[in-house]
This record gives sequence, structure tokens and C-alpha cells, in this order.
Amino acid sequence: MAELKTKQNDGSVDDLLDAVPDPQKAADARVVLGMMQEATGGLATLWGSNIVGFGRYHYTYASGREGDWFLCGFSPRKANLTLYIMPGFSAYEDLLGRLGKHKTGKSCLYIKRLSDVDVDVLRELVEASVVSMRQRYPECE
Repeated sequence: MAELKTKQNDGSVDDLLDAVPDPQKAADARVVLGMMQEATGGLATLWGSNIVGFGRYHYTYASGREGDWFLCGFSPRKANLTLYIMPGFSAYEDLLGRLGKHKTGKSCLYIKRLSDVDVDVLRELVEASVVSMRQRYPECE
């Protein structure tokens, strides 16, 4: 079974955010950093080379594949600020309807800039996702 490439490491979150070339994206990333820190009560850690994650849980799929992942996280990518909402979005249609301009993937929320969304709704979404993950994985950090 292939080993997961993206792992928690000792890299510097500040160095990652300081290296974001777009000043607005860097400022938006710092706002999301604070938002997720408040939602989890934990410190940010680097996962792989460009993902900021908070908390950690251990999962096991029905196939037997298992690993560790973060409760919530984000990455200041070139095209979008990508937020990782681990439970997915099926339970959050109302919040997404009020959020503003965004796109979603399975567990990814893509935002160009925070000024495109209602930050209070985004905070609510992040907080709800953390609560959901802690209920699903009570032993998580």
C-alpha cells in the first residue's frame, strides 16, 4: 500500500506565509490562520511543503488504508486560497449559500480572496467542521 506523501513536519508556517508573493493573499492567509487557530484551540503545523494544518486525527478506511490527517487546514495557492473542510460540504449547504463567491471540491473550499466572502459565515463553517470532526474522531488532537 502506498504511503501518504503529505505528512506533518517541522517546517515553518511563518516562512511559508512570508513567502506568499501576493500581499493580499498573504494577509488573507494570516486571517484564516487566526480563524482556524481559534476554532481548534491548537497551533498551526506544516503538512507537506505548503499546507497549514490544525489538530490531527487517525483514520482507517474500510479498505484497510490508514493514516493521520489534520482537522482543518488551508494552503495559500497561486490561484486560490484553499481551505480544507474535512467533513465535506453536504451538511453545510445553508452556510455555503450565504458564504459568497467560492468553489468546492470534495473537501476543498476555493476562495480567490476573503473580500469575496462573508468572513463570519466562513468562521461558522470552519467551527462547524471542527466540531463535526471531533465528534467523528473523539480521540483527535
